[in-house]
Amino acid sequence: MTSDVSLVEYLQKYFGFDRFKGQQEDAIRSVLEGNNTFVLMPTGGGKSLIYQLPALIMEGTAIVISPLIALMKNQVDSMRGLDTEDTVAHFLNSSLSKSAIQEVKDDVLAGKTKLLYVAPESLTKEENVEFLKKIKISFYAIDEAHCISEWGHDFRPEYRRIRPIIQEIGDSPVIALTATATAKVQHDIQKNLGILDARVFRASFNRANLYYEVRPKIKPEAQIIKFISQNQGKSGIIYCLSRKKVEELAEMLQVNGIKALPYHAGMDPATRSGNQDKFLMEEVDVMVATIAFGMGIDKPDVRFVIHYDIPKSLEGYYQETGRAGRDGGEGKCITFYSLKDIQKLEKFMHGKPVAEQEIGRQLLLDTVSYAETAICRRIILLHYFGEKYTSDNCGNCDNCLNPKEQVEAQDEIVRALEAILEVKEKYKAEHISDILVGKNTAAVKSFKHNELESFGIGDDHDEHFWNAVFRQSMVAGLISKDIENYGILKVTPEGHEFLKNPHSFLLVRNHRYEDEEEEAAGGAPAGASGGDTALFNMLKELRKKIAKRHNLPPFVIFQDPSLADMSIQYPIDLEELQKIQGVGQGKAQRYGKEFVQLIKKYVEENEIERPQDLIVRTIANKSKMKVSIIQSIDRKIDFEDIAESKGIEFDELLTEVEAIVNSGTRLNIDYYINEVLDEERQEEVFDYFREAQDDTIESALEVLGEDEYSAEDIRLMRIKFLSDMGN
Repeated sequence: MTSDVSLVEYLQKYFGFDRFKGQQEDAIRSVLEGNNTFVLMPTGGGKSLIYQLPALIMEGTAIVISPLIALMKNQVDSMRGLDTEDTVAHFLNSSLSKSAIQEVKDDVLAGKTKLLYVAPESLTKEENVEFLKKIKISFYAIDEAHCISEWGHDFRPEYRRIRPIIQEIGDSPVIALTATATAKVQHDIQKNLGILDARVFRASFNRANLYYEVRPKIKPEAQIIKFISQNQGKSGIIYCLSRKKVEELAEMLQVNGIKALPYHAGMDPATRSGNQDKFLMEEVDVMVATIAFGMGIDKPDVRFVIHYDIPKSLEGYYQETGRAGRDGGEGKCITFYSLKDIQKLEKFMHGKPVAEQEIGRQLLLDTVSYAETAICRRIILLHYFGEKYTSDNCGNCDNCLNPKEQVEAQDEIVRALEAILEVKEKYKAEHISDILVGKNTAAVKSFKHNELESFGIGDDHDEHFWNAVFRQSMVAGLISKDIENYGILKVTPEGHEFLKNPHSFLLVRNHRYEDEEEEAAGGAPAGASGGDTALFNMLKELRKKIAKRHNLPPFVIFQDPSLADMSIQYPIDLEELQKIQGVGQGKAQRYGKEFVQLIKKYVEENEIERPQDLIVRTIANKSKMKVSIIQSIDRKIDFEDIAESKGIEFDELLTEVEAIVNSGTRLNIDYYINEVLDEERQEEVFDYFREAQDDTIESALEVLGEDEYSAEDIRLMRIKFLSDMGN
């Protein structure tokens, strides 16, 4: 074995460094000693050196299994840059020609190659297995090892086949390396690779320079443009879940004078890699991307990562936010959260195998807990990765900078622990919270859990509150999640001790983001967007006056969200008014003049600096869908057929039609309504809206009767009313 001195000498000789980082040296020594080794280090911790250096020192060829062709190419290029011979490192994957593959094999057989990078798919090919049997393998390194686990954020079935293939080729030590793994995922990886005896090296997951913030998803585009305007010239990544949203958002940012480009798997490869290069070369500031972007992107000065859509798992979130501030400088991680998005993600899971749905659901619940928590985000994040963060206040997340009040919850913790024990520690948090609040769900009834002592003893709080109790008890070490049956709650020895000797426990109430969203949609200037309340009230008064003059309910003139937007943007002419949410050309021409006059006077009298750069310019082609819907309605096509042809749900179609009518376009949908409602019922709803104080569906159903009308009936009639009366 090499002596201490010579290991640093090797490091100096091959890599030009004079010291190791963190646990690198111990992990490298473990590999050189022939141990199975598990390395868990966040990105930027220097994982690759742990297999590169031993490979150069040891006899034979190291087989590095890696999932990404681009990543392999980068690594091979950098290894060749360290050596005088190009033959020191090669990769074997589907991108090579037959003659290139033969060349690689010749170099390996001649003993010139120390590292051979292989895609898991290539490893399983019969001819490659036969070839690898002929060579001396120093060890196998499995990079991005979280791909093995179905609980990891990037599961790949082909990774599950690595162990049997290694056994077929011939046993050598195995090194598994990953940048993100919970205790569950780590256990899965070691079990699947047959290395439960591995020496484990874990670096801290704390990235002290990263600022974490979760915002309610209210007008996210306007918030993003404002944020980027305040951080001009800085590099950033915005993640969206769908390709369509990536394209739309990139275009909207461009229209608003921001240098942004899209990136997703559906683009042609040349454009995609061209966009990536422009970002790396700083020709553009912002990349709008699906999560396909960023694997192996080593741009050290990404200053912000924004999640337009919340990720499906906390591992994914950690990996993606981890692309910010790799140089140790500023890194802001802003995430937009909406319960609707979570429901959408749950909907996407339907139709998948039950086991996969269950895993997806559990991972999503962890993400929801993180988003809604009001305690330090670092504590939650590090706890998820099995690490304890000892400070109560990190000073670098939204919750620590704006602490929420704490409430005494000793009694609630006792009730929660007793409920877990009463169901013999065999159920998940959701089920136990149903028992506590006394919810007679199908599961509760079928297990006869409505007969338990715990049933209903927590009905003085809602599920939301109990979620905070479970999460914060977990962080405090009173309960844990079972590793084999992930999600099942167990009471820890500390939890049992707490039950014997209960003591004060201060609980921080979770955020209620849906309340903020409803408030924003319901009218008063959205708290998060900071509207001008005085102006908002003046606009409401003016609307009332104009409505009276036209003998119409006020909401027909402009709806509350439009007034709220006016109180934020201060439009002072009709052209600017048309950029306000829910105001089209027709509405602006018909009712707008008095509104912009009032705003102009108000701005002058109060010497207000208008955020003109913040009037979000929308993209013209977004209205292609609307134009097509208007044409279809003019041709009297059934709504169901329109929705199907546009590839959207019926509900989404109604939302589009509502937006068209709210903006001032007149539509005649009588042909469709006449099929659904008879004349008498149409009149009843129409008369209701004539007298109504507000235009909400809930109020209408309350007055008209839910058994008489469906929400869709009311929405259709509201569209007709607004179109006939207002446009």
